[in-house]
Amino acid sequence: MTTKRIAEIQQQIFELTGELGTLLKQSRGAEVPDYRFADGSGEVSLLELFAGRDTLLAIHNMGQGCRYCTVWADGFNGFLPHLENAMSVVLLSKDPPELQRRFANERGWRFRLASHGGGAYIREQSVVDGQDNYPGAVVYKREGDKVLRFNACVFGPGDLYCSLWSLLALAGMNAQDWTPQYSYWKRPEVLDDGGQNVY
Repeated sequence: MTTKRIAEIQQQIFELTGELGTLLKQSRGAEVPDYRFADGSGEVSLLELFAGRDTLLAIHNMGQGCRYCTVWADGFNGFLPHLENAMSVVLLSKDPPELQRRFANERGWRFRLASHGGGAYIREQSVVDGQDNYPGAVVYKREGDKVLRFNACVFGPGDLYCSLWSLLALAGMNAQDWTPQYSYWKRPEVLDDGGQNVY
């Protein structure tokens, strides 16, 4: 009966996800300040991050020190052209812009990046009340010169926003069985080039 129960739960999740989408669409939003951020060019405002669009997806990333946040961003990077067809997208973290760019380049990320520097934005716009550097995302809408916070979500293993965990679950694994790493290269026992200067 396990197979039947799995199918029932999968159907329930499918239906609940549709219901959640309907509720998110009905959200009205609340006005927020035009926060300031640092980026590779200097300073940029929340309104400027919309880049002429009416919707902005702000990904809250804990910074290059978090392997889990890196997995989520790796996944979003693949969807980025599709997301940017619908809205502006920015990846925000506390890291300074030069560190953000260096890490993004190492990962092959194409995101627009901005740093909140741990300031007012992340304290007031966190995805979890009382947690000022929690991973997740916030969707903002622009109405003229006003910015409205519409919806937000928290990121964590098993959420709706990182398909990796669903695929691991399909294989019978969960967050206790597997931990993301920055790199999966393992040194071979024998290196054909002699193995000099390998780090």
